Amino acid sequence: MRTLIIIPARYRSSRFPGKPLVDILGKPMIQHVYEKANRSKKADKVMVATDDIRIYTVVEKFGGNVVMTSKDHKSGTDRITEVVKKEKGDIYINLQGDQPLICPEDIDLLIDKMAGSPDCNIATLCHPISLEEAKNPNAVKVVLSSDGRALYFSRSLIPYASHDVKNVCYNKHIGIYGFRRHVLVQYKNLPFSQLESQEKLEQLRLLEAGFSIDVLETNRVNDKGVDTPEDLEIVKQILLQDQSAIPKAIGSIFS
Repeated sequence: MRTLIIIPARYRSSRFPGKPLVDILGKPMIQHVYEKANRSKKADKVMVATDDIRIYTVVEKFGGNVVMTSKDHKSGTDRITEVVKKEKGDIYINLQGDQPLICPEDIDLLIDKMAGSPDCNIATLCHPISLEEAKNPNAVKVVLSSDGRALYFSRSLIPYASHDVKNVCYNKHIGIYGFRRHVLVQYKNLPFSQLESQEKLEQLRLLEAGFSIDVLETNRVNDKGVDTPEDLEIVKQILLQDQSAIPKAIGSIFS
């Protein structure tokens, strides 16, 4: 079973133009994401799919696999459907190019789920968050059914909690998806969803069309994506802290 990780990356982001190329500790963000993906033990190949020669050139320069795609795609998943025509595989992982903190172990968790469950056609990840974080529209929330499938994704605070309800659980969606090939072949022909247009969430096109999305919970919560310049500064600080912890960990081994 061949598994590919595809990282869609476009230059013209409405909220943060050029963000795949912003510098994070001496490397462009897209390189951080690529290197995390390349540490997956389950994937056969990692690729960047872009529509911009600047991103294409940078990925080539650091030695990554990259393919040029159309500028007309509405979402990252749309962009991956073009790659599917050129790169044969059984499972495709859509890893967004603004996720420099993604854990390789979480990527493998998703791949294991897809490989071990023939009836799982789409899968993604989530983790519990506080009410304060759930109020942020940049934190996409997901509500789950009793069997762990997505009922709905939203930037709004879901589920709604009446004033007399306590211990409400809010789950934050992590921006990574696993697809079987046939789903992506169908995706390009699905009508553009009204819900997708309102929420600016591409996965709602699949839910509205009747697809099931399995959602796995992970306890690795350093999943901060880069949607704004403010997010970028937070991610830089997290990575700096991670780097400073490495010498201490090495020292403890030999002490």
